[in-house]
Amino acid sequence: MKGPLGQIMRQAQQAQEAMKRVQEEIARAEITGEAGGGMVKITLTGKHEAKKVEIAADALQESKDFLEDLIAAAINDAAQKLERNASEKMAKVAGGLNLPAGLMGG
Repeated sequence: MKGPLGQIMRQAQQAQEAMKRVQEEIARAEITGEAGGGMVKITLTGKHEAKKVEIAADALQESKDFLEDLIAAAINDAAQKLERNASEKMAKVAGGLNLPAGLMGG
């Protein structure tokens, strides 16, 4: 296909391929969140699956409620970092595609 429509179709295909690559990269990411000054560290994958849990020995001396709060805070920290990472990667892809306004949903 030639002309402006053909160019838009090629750009759309490139966008689709770039988005797929970035989504795969995001899914493979591993990001660690922490709480209590590093007393609890939780590593999540880009699919929000727990990969690793680290609890410092001194955290075990704390109350059960406090430790549970640290674990929740570390999970939330990792999830927020994952979201920022994904948003930044998607923004870079969208910004670098030079597509007509609205084609990427924005």
